[in-house]
Amino acid sequence: MSFKHSSKHTPKSIFSLTVVILLALSASARLSVAEERKSQVAKLGSYAYEAKPDDAAFAKFNPRLAPPPGPLLLKQGDRLAIIGDSITEQKIYSRIIETYLTVCVPQLEIQARQYGWSGERTEGFLKRMDQDCLRFNPTVATLAYGMNDTRYRPFDMLNGQWYHDHYSEVVAKLKNSGAKVVVGSPGCAGKIATWVRSRSGTLDEHNLHLCALRDIALQVAEEHDVAFADIFWPMYQQQILAARKYGTAEKPYEIAGRDGIHPGGAGHLLMAYSFLRAMGLNGEIAAIKFDSQADTATASEGHKIEQCDQGVISLTSQRYPFCADGPVDSDNSIRSGMSLVPFDQDLNRFMLFVTRLNSPKAKITWGQDSVVLSAEQLASGVNLTTLFHKNPFHAAFNAVDSAVAAKQAFETQQIKKVFHGKEGKHDMESAVARTEKERAALVSKISAARSAVAHQLSIQPVE
Repeated sequence: MSFKHSSKHTPKSIFSLTVVILLALSASARLSVAEERKSQVAKLGSYAYEAKPDDAAFAKFNPRLAPPPGPLLLKQGDRLAIIGDSITEQKIYSRIIETYLTVCVPQLEIQARQYGWSGERTEGFLKRMDQDCLRFNPTVATLAYGMNDTRYRPFDMLNGQWYHDHYSEVVAKLKNSGAKVVVGSPGCAGKIATWVRSRSGTLDEHNLHLCALRDIALQVAEEHDVAFADIFWPMYQQQILAARKYGTAEKPYEIAGRDGIHPGGAGHLLMAYSFLRAMGLNGEIAAIKFDSQADTATASEGHKIEQCDQGVISLTSQRYPFCADGPVDSDNSIRSGMSLVPFDQDLNRFMLFVTRLNSPKAKITWGQDSVVLSAEQLASGVNLTTLFHKNPFHAAFNAVDSAVAAKQAFETQQIKKVFHGKEGKHDMESAVARTEKERAALVSKISAARSAVAHQLSIQPVE
């Protein structure tokens, strides 16, 4: 059978069909390229920035988006090394961290040491970490370097690479020793460091350099698959916002401290908050539940109901809430720092739940103070640490905090004066053995200070 050419297939129609086929192939090719690009972007990672206030003070800053906190990094009996420069040697954020771990999560039995060294950069710790730190076999380490690593001048790529390489080497050595690591960024600067002779540039240029090193620290954490604590961005935001909220012309609020580099209590609270969150702590300290009609109460682990009678609950608690005194508008006040971040919400939940209340409101008394709350509020749960600035735990908390401060002060002397002094140079092992006995006595004083706290909660109906 033979086929004859149809008159319907004219050159014009054949041309049109060819164009359609070519367009289809082109669209398919474009789709394939788009899919490949999408695949490449997914492989390369995220290109998101941190949210920032719509304010001219933040216009120059575009920090990378930091990851959310991960699961709990700590396990029972961990040995924590708190490492950094002179800001660490101030022994404020390090003390907040150790006291928090001692009283808020005592069941973890964390042992901590601080290794702050004034003026240190990342390469300085590299030189001393075997002798000073790794000999004590830390299982977890927090790092806070970058302020001195800026060399107090505007950012340049070579210095950024230098910081990356040295910080990365510190992390690698800690990981190789078996330690889990939290890489901390530098904080912010409030003033030019006038005591540094080689300083150059403006304050904005210095903070932009610190922001760049913050992003590099995040990169180091990602490369080594370890946790990251963002110190710079929360602190820089509060350098602007808290100064407006609390500061006056006569009494400025300086989150980065009087010299612009070494923070007071508020700035150190922000640092501790970032590290504790990066460790994966969930902030669940107590959950006390009271059934008003049954007049019965239960409590979570670490708290024992001794008696419940007519709305008065007597408890004994092994776990404390984090407590802080001081004015809320002072940059040297830890309590003030707690007002700048959701510290109570994220890390300090001492919750009371009241159900089946036979009145629209109830008067809650804890210690010397009282508040009146609605039945709806109480049924949903209220955080007692937010409602009661002063509570029955303050005296016991302060006793532990003072003992922690004494131990950390000794650790600075142990390392700087003994290990790096004449005694250590003459016979390091004997120097370690002698000073460890002294330190052990100070550790025992912390344990002795942490006693169970007896307290009462009264829930009385209000018509």
